[in-house]
Amino acid sequence: MSGEVMTGAQMVIRAFQDQGVDTLFGYPGGAVLPIYDALFGEEQIKHVLVRHEQGAIHAAEGYARSSGKVGCVLVTSGPGATNIVTGLTDAMMDSIPIVAITGQVPSHLIGTDAFQECDTVGITRHCTKHNYLVRSIEDLPRILHEAFYIASHGRPGPVVIDLPKDIQFASGLYERPTEDGHKTYHPAFKGDGERIRAAVELMASARRPVFYTGGGVINSGPEATRLLRELVAETGFPVTSTLMGLGCFPASDDRFLGMLGMHGTYEANLAMHDSDLIICVGARFDDRITGRLDAFAPFSKKIHIDVDASSINKVVRADIGIVGDCASVLEDMLADWRALPKQPDKGRLDEWFAKIHTWKARECLAYWPSGTIIKPQYAVQRLYEACKDRKTFITTEVGQHQMWAAQYFKFEEPNRWMTSGGLGTMGYGLPAAIGTQLANPDGLVIDIAGEASILMNMQEMSTAVQYRLPIKIFILNNEYMGMVRQWQELLHGSRYSQSYSESLPDFVKLAEAYGAKGIRCEKPGELDAAIQEMLDYDGPVIFDCVVDKKENCFPMIPSGKAHNEMLLSDYLGETGVEIGDVISDAGKMLV
Repeated sequence: MSGEVMTGAQMVIRAFQDQGVDTLFGYPGGAVLPIYDALFGEEQIKHVLVRHEQGAIHAAEGYARSSGKVGCVLVTSGPGATNIVTGLTDAMMDSIPIVAITGQVPSHLIGTDAFQECDTVGITRHCTKHNYLVRSIEDLPRILHEAFYIASHGRPGPVVIDLPKDIQFASGLYERPTEDGHKTYHPAFKGDGERIRAAVELMASARRPVFYTGGGVINSGPEATRLLRELVAETGFPVTSTLMGLGCFPASDDRFLGMLGMHGTYEANLAMHDSDLIICVGARFDDRITGRLDAFAPFSKKIHIDVDASSINKVVRADIGIVGDCASVLEDMLADWRALPKQPDKGRLDEWFAKIHTWKARECLAYWPSGTIIKPQYAVQRLYEACKDRKTFITTEVGQHQMWAAQYFKFEEPNRWMTSGGLGTMGYGLPAAIGTQLANPDGLVIDIAGEASILMNMQEMSTAVQYRLPIKIFILNNEYMGMVRQWQELLHGSRYSQSYSESLPDFVKLAEAYGAKGIRCEKPGELDAAIQEMLDYDGPVIFDCVVDKKENCFPMIPSGKAHNEMLLSDYLGETGVEIGDVISDAGKMLV
């Protein structure tokens, strides 16, 4: 390909075009005006004007997570750059591929405390997969394409390109590299064959196995999801999932145990605790999953499959660690399983599944019903029933509503669930819904929110209205920072310090002020009709669902406790809820 002389600003737009970018989230400012000038009249790339830079990066996350593409952001220097730091950290922890262009003051002013100058590279060094400060126009084409490669290969993550204004004005030769890549970054793709064979041998002899799946399966792409389902069908093993992995295995399958971890199901957590073999695929044994480390899965051997070598043995020691892309490793694992000289007798798992069915029979997600007040669990269940047959995408804010959504909304497919897992960022769901809707214009996009979280980036309703995005904001309004209140009740002697949401807006009037539709529902008997009204409206909606103020989210593993020390709803017992009330039969099943 012959090169073409153009400005640095034009190079940014051309590189985006060459990378297939069709949507760019941003907010203009002085240090990026040359790029915005190059963007003027551009038809291939749709620029979405957000109302706050944090909204831009969360929207890019929703776009990336729901489409499998790289999310792109353009913001100015100084406060524009610092306003995306939360989103960069969120994307880093949840492995979301993002390329963010930040403006910078002219090169000769760097280090002089110039107007709207900050050390963007220094500030973002620990919350990005990689970052660049562009020093010459000759380096810019290479850097632009490297950024997309780094963001999307290996463990995905955010990359920042800090671009001084004089480089944007400078002219140079633009030429797309003949091959996308990086001279030193070559992430593993194929897993070690010997380790995979050893893992399959362990699987063949296991009597209490469980697949522990995470967001890495989804990030690997649809092939990984397909191969996981095939391998589960071949082995007959039960499956549990992290918050970020929901959808990689169908919730309707009898072998699915639900989500595990702090607010995971009784059966998922006890299966992990009592297992003799855990096959971890694309997850990282974070603290919300393991609980107390010295009591985590004490009877099991552990196989850990991860594309990021640094994740292996980082938290939990793996008996077999396999570094590689989930799809590639699962493909080899499936082939080795089928090539076993003798297929293992699935009957050896009968006792294990009998125990699992006993745990399932406890119905840990049951709750006290009400005919007078809407229970939040009931609200999510009715929402699910209303849209389960549609192409539905769910985003969330962070808190109790997030956990209820994970527990009661059933996901059959990947890339339908967008939530802030590792960082737990309040304010994520609304902008993420915007990005998700733009990536999936024919989909139904619903942000399940709390009344506290939704206010953190409420300004993005203006973006939704401007671009005529029919997103639905379904607020479970209990007038509290619900998860904070729950911890204060259970662990801090019911001292509700600053967790009550006082002076809430009238969400119906607020919706109307933005030019959207507002709906309020307070009675269980009116809920189905109100949800249908929300779904039928061809435009953005804020739905204020007034729910039980004091309802808690169970099951719950208190911080510092083990999987067999769950708190359960008092619906399941006569004596209330006590730490240690739920004790597994671990040890009695040892073979």
